[in-house]
Amino acid sequence: MANNYRDFLKDSIRKTIDFSETAQSRGEAEPPWHKPCRPDEKKITLVAAGEWKIPGIGLEDAIARRMSRRRFANAGLSIEELSFLLWATQGLRAAATAKHNFRTVPSAGCRHALETYIAALRVEGLDKAIYRYLPIDHALVEAARLPGLEGLLAEATFGQRFCSAGAATFIWTAVPARMEWRYAEASYKVIALDTGHACQNLYLACEAIDAGTCAVAAYDQERMDKLLGVDGDEEFTVYLAPVGKTP
Repeated sequence: MANNYRDFLKDSIRKTIDFSETAQSRGEAEPPWHKPCRPDEKKITLVAAGEWKIPGIGLEDAIARRMSRRRFANAGLSIEELSFLLWATQGLRAAATAKHNFRTVPSAGCRHALETYIAALRVEGLDKAIYRYLPIDHALVEAARLPGLEGLLAEATFGQRFCSAGAATFIWTAVPARMEWRYAEASYKVIALDTGHACQNLYLACEAIDAGTCAVAAYDQERMDKLLGVDGDEEFTVYLAPVGKTP
C-alpha cells in the first residue's frame, strides 16, 4: 500500500491524460483567480508594495537565518508588516492582465490554485477574526469571527498550541478547479508544490521583520475546514503557518 501513495510524487499520470479534453481545451470559462466577494463584504485595503518601510535584509542572510520557530514574543504585527507578508507569499508582481496574474511565487501554468486565510490574533488595526486575502486587490475580507479563536486553532491542529501563539496564522486552502481547468488529473501534485513555494517565501519574508514561522502539515482536516467555512471538497485546507515576532 505504501508504494501506491508514492505514486503521488511521480508524474506518470501525465502520460495517461488526454489534454485535448481538459476544460480549457473544451473552451470552458476559466475559474476566477480568487474567490469572488459577496456584495456585503467590505474590503480592507492593505499597504501597497513600495509604500511600506520594511528594513532591508540580504538574500544570503535571509536564507542563512531561515528556520522553523515555535516560540514567539507577545508583540503583535503591524498592518504594514502583514501587508508585506501577504504580498511576499501570494501578491502580484505587476498588474494582472486578461491572461495572467504573475505573483511573487511560481505556480504551474500560472494557475495559482491557493487561497490565503489569516487568523489575525494580534494585528494592528484588525479585529481578532479570520480574514481572506484578495491578491488581485491586495485587500482582505473578513471570513469568520469566532469566540475563542486561539483555542479553536489549537484544537484544529491536534493540540499544537504554538499554532495559535503568534500574532497571526497563515492558512492556505486549495481550490483544485483552477488547476484542473488546464491540467485535469495532473493537478494535484503541482498544487502541493505550489503551496511549498508560498510557505518558503513566508519563511524568508519573516526574517526581514524580525519574525518567525513554522510550517505545519498536521491538522484535523474537517475541523480546520469548518473553522474557515469552506466545504472540504471544492475548497479545503492544505497547509498552515503561525507567524510571530521572535522573542
